[in-house]
Amino acid sequence: MPVRLLLLALGSFAIGTDSMVIAGILGPISADLGVSVNAAGQLVTVFALGYALLAPVLATLTARWPRRRLLLTALAVFSAANALSALAPNFSALLATRVLAAAGAALYTPTANAAATTLVAPERRGRALATVLGGMTVATALGVPLGTWVGHADWRMTMWLVTFLGVAALAGLTLLLRDLPSPAAAPGLRARLAPLRERRVLGAAGTTFTFFLAFQCVYIYLATAVRVATGGDAGRLSLVLLASGLASVAGSWLGGRLVDRIGVRRVLLGGSTVAALAFTALPWLGRSMPGALIYAVATPLAGWAVSVALPHRLASLNPASAPLLISLNSSALYLGMAAGGVAGSAAIAVLGERWFPLAATVLTLVATATAAADGRQRADDAVAPAARAPHPRASTAQSPTAPRP
Repeated sequence: MPVRLLLLALGSFAIGTDSMVIAGILGPISADLGVSVNAAGQLVTVFALGYALLAPVLATLTARWPRRRLLLTALAVFSAANALSALAPNFSALLATRVLAAAGAALYTPTANAAATTLVAPERRGRALATVLGGMTVATALGVPLGTWVGHADWRMTMWLVTFLGVAALAGLTLLLRDLPSPAAAPGLRARLAPLRERRVLGAAGTTFTFFLAFQCVYIYLATAVRVATGGDAGRLSLVLLASGLASVAGSWLGGRLVDRIGVRRVLLGGSTVAALAFTALPWLGRSMPGALIYAVATPLAGWAVSVALPHRLASLNPASAPLLISLNSSALYLGMAAGGVAGSAAIAVLGERWFPLAATVLTLVATATAAADGRQRADDAVAPAARAPHPRASTAQSPTAPRP
């Protein structure tokens, strides 16, 4: 595997760790800075919303930048922001540094995904995307537990850990990332934003948002969903989370290969269907440890396979605008993450602690239906020009070398 892809994945690993590890150190942060745990939880929301809102804007404003310079600038901003987080004297300053870190992440992730597809042959682009996205999934399995453990005594050490990871990726890419193709002649702002007016683009982004909303509204409250299985034991819950993290890595790897082999649409529909079935079964699976572990493996395995297909699908709608479209996908993803906590809390209030995963079933089915409808529309769009083409006999009469119908 190209070393440059692994370095891009290291950057994603740093960003993934940063975006998720805060949830594991809310207690130390609240105690140190004198705020409630609920207030400290806004650090997660601020990062996710900052990322979601800044990604398409920054992608447009930096459209003329060479990709290598953009990647290095993004990592520099991200690393500096985390260093400032580690040094933040109060909660307000920490909130501001999280917005700055989100800006660096919003610049880096879509650019890294787009760059990955240029480093390999077309038939291996799904695997390249899976490698870079794999950094996010490995962060779930390894980075978050490590960061939580490091920050147990002093949360600032976790921020320094993320800073170190960002600087390591920055140094490696500075040395080895030399031959990225330059972006095509950058259009003006209006032309760059034109894809956002297309129904299919908005539909694809909506699918990403709905899909991650469904996943996050359960994942954030997974301890509640499997409380009967774990008996409230932290060790058992850690085992469930570890299984989920490892399955996420496997799902990302599997998704890249399936996208290259069977196509984006089949991965989207198949993975979404498996996820919907898993959410539906969770009220029963969550009653025992074997069932909880089955859920913890099946859901991220399907979900992260779909997460590889989603940006691939958006970029294919308009390859010339791939960085902008991938940034839009990232924005939709993070908006879904930000809204997941609210949706999960509402589902628990309405359906109860056992049955709230059924809300995720409904949301996943909505995402699946949207993806299926978009696939039919694209097929119709492909058939329509053929229907308007000259009859084969006319073409044959004009060209003696034309094949027989």
